[in-house]
Amino acid sequence: MTDIRVTARPGAHQGLLHIAGDVFPCALGRAGLVAKKREGDGGTPVGHFALRELLYRPDRLEAPSTALPSRPIAPDDGWCDASGDPAYNRMVKLPYPASCETLWRPDGLYDLVVPLGYNDDPVVPGAGSAIFFHLAKEEGDGLGATEGCVALRLADMHAVLARVTPQTRMTIGLA
Repeated sequence: MTDIRVTARPGAHQGLLHIAGDVFPCALGRAGLVAKKREGDGGTPVGHFALRELLYRPDRLEAPSTALPSRPIAPDDGWCDASGDPAYNRMVKLPYPASCETLWRPDGLYDLVVPLGYNDDPVVPGAGSAIFFHLAKEEGDGLGATEGCVALRLADMHAVLARVTPQTRMTIGLA
């Protein structure tokens, strides 16, 4: 089994993603790695997480080569981030009556997005939602911070997705 290890670099939101002998620069949450994740804190949670499935935006990209279950997203797909809502940390259809994130983004960050198995079995209200492995935004000479996710450049994401399986785990910040 090919697992992924994510470590922090100097600078709160910079990291390295290690897989099968290769290392890729990655972006982390604006608050860096956090041991106790809370909704809206900007931290990337420390732990071991499953890669649930690949969601992709079919009007921009073809489904990449991966062994993960894959499905296209649509303009009305969202992810609930309202901690008091029954759909908290779940995919929803827009418009949705509670606060949620739109997956069909104009900036392309979710053109490829893998929900991580964080706070989803069971869901704990307020413990953080929408922790994804997605595409990074370029910022200056590096990658811009996320809201708590792990993000890679497009070419690096393709290289990683080609190596993962449904059994792959992402270990963030642990030896």
